[in-house]
Amino acid sequence: MNRRSGVIAHPSSFPSPYGIGDLGAGAYEFVDFLHKAKQNLWQILPLGPTGYGDSPYQSFSTFAGNHYLISPDLLVEEGLLTEDDVKEPPHFDPLYIDYGQMIEYKMSLFYKAFKRFAAKKPKSYEKFCNNQKAWLVDYALFVALKKHFIQERSNEIDSPGLKLYTAENESFLTEEQAKDYYYGAIWTSWPVDIAGRETSAIAKYTKLLADEIEFQKFLQYEFFTQWQDLRKYANKNKIKIVGDVPIFVAMDSSDVWSEPDLFQLDKAGNPKVVAGVPPDYFSETGQLWGNPLYNWANHKKQGYEWWTRRMASLLALVDIIRIDHFIGFCTYWAVPYGEETAINGKWIKGPGKPLFTAISKKLGELPVIAEDLGVITESVKELRDALGFPGMAILHFAFTPDGTNPYIPHNLGSNTVVYTGTHDNDTSYGWYRSAPEDERDYYHRYMNVSGEAVPWDLIRLAWSSVAKYAITTIQDILSLGTEARMNTPGLPTGNWCFRYTKDSLTNELADRLAYLTQLFNRTEKTKKI
Repeated sequence: MNRRSGVIAHPSSFPSPYGIGDLGAGAYEFVDFLHKAKQNLWQILPLGPTGYGDSPYQSFSTFAGNHYLISPDLLVEEGLLTEDDVKEPPHFDPLYIDYGQMIEYKMSLFYKAFKRFAAKKPKSYEKFCNNQKAWLVDYALFVALKKHFIQERSNEIDSPGLKLYTAENESFLTEEQAKDYYYGAIWTSWPVDIAGRETSAIAKYTKLLADEIEFQKFLQYEFFTQWQDLRKYANKNKIKIVGDVPIFVAMDSSDVWSEPDLFQLDKAGNPKVVAGVPPDYFSETGQLWGNPLYNWANHKKQGYEWWTRRMASLLALVDIIRIDHFIGFCTYWAVPYGEETAINGKWIKGPGKPLFTAISKKLGELPVIAEDLGVITESVKELRDALGFPGMAILHFAFTPDGTNPYIPHNLGSNTVVYTGTHDNDTSYGWYRSAPEDERDYYHRYMNVSGEAVPWDLIRLAWSSVAKYAITTIQDILSLGTEARMNTPGLPTGNWCFRYTKDSLTNELADRLAYLTQLFNRTEKTKKI
């Protein structure tokens, strides 16, 4: 068995002068760090364009890429921007992403680049558009429509004293309510003809918004080009990329708009039930994600073709897939639409093994990690094991004092991916400082440590375990506290903002990680120490 190890770091966290990490120099320097540190896995979050709350788990498309990760410096190299265009970016916080400021600045650069690109499109662009047309045509139109209706309605709402009537509420809205309702321009608020994808409406808006549609296709071309170059560089350095596929898609997405029959929607296009999880470790009221739930009967009728396309699309970008909320394929938590919390949901049976059998028939053996955290029933374990997928273990959850915890290393099986923590956890220092006293005491005794170097103690514990893969976070490599946490589940704002600086990844840290990796036989070629 090949023992491997690696680091979770989303590209948005990389150093960059443009307000957010991107696919430029910072990304390549991170890969170089992993190579120096003898790592062979790089785990990322979903790569899709971020939507509500700037979350990569609420994307406008499950097939598209996040254009905010496009590197302006690489556009300069391509001749689409000049040095003058990028020489004086606004002052961005190097440790925190201000999405509003960043988006405004980077989009202005991208429009400049597009004007130069449109004058002479390479043959590779036409090839890309043709190869990706199964999703690209709908996605580009979807984003163009959102921008169109946001602008149109914001102009209307700016009229003093205007009150708007909505059929769903059968009442007038105040100006403030109207802004809340319309500014997001969710597709269910569009005119009925285009919301329902009538042929004449598709033709009308495709012509009307042709320039914006072409711009959106350009952004996708640049993202995919830059990402594939980066992936090739990682693979050349013997680093496999672990991608992430959220089980659910966002309600406000081109996926739901373009193929509504695959989701449980009412005649108006609103979800009948939405996704979430019941009360758990992270929240006393559960987590209300709000994603529409699948119409699995229709997926089955189509031979699970949409899911096959989805997995194939991601496998063209990454080497291994982590399936978020794997439990949902066995049973999923369905919450009636309109509920304020996830408490009043119920468990519904999922598609199970036939889904993965159908996908494997088309794509072959699936390199999958099953995120099986939370309420794990025997049926979930049976499905995971029948498919041969490794499950996950989080060391932050391991130190209940009786020693029977399934995540403590002496209870792990080899077909496991052990993490110090993930993007949904506090950093290891943050976890330790807020952990109950009995857990901290057990941690001290179990590892025979004082608690002065928690992140690296946990890295050593993960690396020394029998688990097939051992993965830590970039925050733990850097020994950072709660201020560097990536996401707090249930908190609607302020997440996904973490960044580190260019001088953070030192040779000393690379050597320290390389030592543990060689010591515990997680390198490609084991060397004597």
